[in-house]
Amino acid sequence: MGGQALNSTVDCGVVKVHCRLQFGYPSKVVAEKVARSLRVDDGAYISSTVEGRTLIAESDADSILGLLHTLEDYLACLTVAEKVLRW
Repeated sequence: MGGQALNSTVDCGVVKVHCRLQFGYPSKVVAEKVARSLRVDDGAYISSTVEGRTLIAESDADSILGLLHTLEDYLACLTVAEKVLRW
């Protein structure tokens, strides 16, 4: 797994939290296969993109607990996708 960034801002008393996760893979093809497996569940909570051999996931939430829930689900799906693809 790669680096992680967690940022929060307060605007008129409302907290906004942003997180960016980066995952490195042996090739761009593998990164794209993993991303394709995850995009089914991306929805409005998280977005997945691929840059070279890196899968990037970004999420915004109104609370840290909301972000934690989203990331927990995403990481569980990521683990399954990696095991199924067995690159």
